[in-house]
Amino acid sequence: MADSSFDVVSKIDHQEVDNALNQTVKEVGHRFDFKGTGAAIAWSGKDVEIKANSEERANAVLDVFREKIIKRGLSLKVLDPGEPKLSGKEYRLVVALKEGIDQEHAKKISKIIRDEGPKGVKAQIQGEELRVSSKKKDELQDVITLLKGKDLDIALQFTNYR
Repeated sequence: MADSSFDVVSKIDHQEVDNALNQTVKEVGHRFDFKGTGAAIAWSGKDVEIKANSEERANAVLDVFREKIIKRGLSLKVLDPGEPKLSGKEYRLVVALKEGIDQEHAKKISKIIRDEGPKGVKAQIQGEELRVSSKKKDELQDVITLLKGKDLDIALQFTNYR
């Protein structure tokens, strides 16, 4: 019998992030506490850039964006906000989006599976994802449960379960 397997990936639904960003733009434009503060949020290449006239306003826009991300069913672990930096008369805050599993996290996840998972389970690093395989599907379910219980600082999804 062939091995069963699944992939551990860290992907972002860019359409949902874009929807959350658009909702944030609307809310920032309508809320009274943002009037006259120059608060704005927009795409800056692959990152999201927040501008405001004070550090507190920039962080408040970030909080609204986080709230919209949660409502869209995304994990906050996909966001990597920097510190607000003074640029001329306004503060700029760049929020990077984390996608893919880097080598360090892949090795860490692989070690968790090796040390705490069932004995017959193998994990292979394949670029920015991890292939987990076993002869028994129940062991794969145990690994998924194990990884969901761990507090890793990246968002994980489990795909190609077969």
